[in-house]
Amino acid sequence: MHNNIRKIFYFINEFIESDINKLNRNISIIYRNYNKNINKDIIRKIRDYCKINKRKFYISYHYNLAIKFKLDGIYVPSFDKRQISNKFSLIKNFEILGSAHNLNELKIKEKQGCKTIFISPIFKVKKSNYYLDTIKFNILANNTKKNIVALGGINGKNIKKLNLTKSIGLASISLIKKNGLNKFRPFLNFKLKI
Repeated sequence: MHNNIRKIFYFINEFIESDINKLNRNISIIYRNYNKNINKDIIRKIRDYCKINKRKFYISYHYNLAIKFKLDGIYVPSFDKRQISNKFSLIKNFEILGSAHNLNELKIKEKQGCKTIFISPIFKVKKSNYYLDTIKFNILANNTKKNIVALGGINGKNIKKLNLTKSIGLASISLIKKNGLNKFRPFLNFKLKI
């Protein structure tokens, strides 16, 4: 089972230390940049910053960099259907996170060895009219025994609705950047029903 504290993940595509300094240390960082030629110095800077500040750091898509820089894990986006190498199982405390939009993708993430799966979008997002809301989110979440995290369209008005879901946490870009700690104090301390 998971612990009692909600997990929060913050997606970044650039390293702005002053933005991250404002965040609670319980908020993990996922660096998401799908360029082929990724700047390794940036990865090293984020890794070193996160180690000093005792914050978890994951990289999306670039699995070899996760191993090379000894990161906390990888994030497997929904479009990435590659077979994940079992070499990650040899790394102590290495986590595989992934995202899914439907049952088929959820099953793929299970096969890829994801410990935690982000189901999205839970709420309405600008780029699509499709979203799950809490009931469909829970129906999809009931199809796996993996940890589930809510992603997509989460804002100050609907964040409390996450307490109606099977989510152990949330992932965001804009909400976390906009609100720093303010909106998350009650959410971080909310005790999960186990």
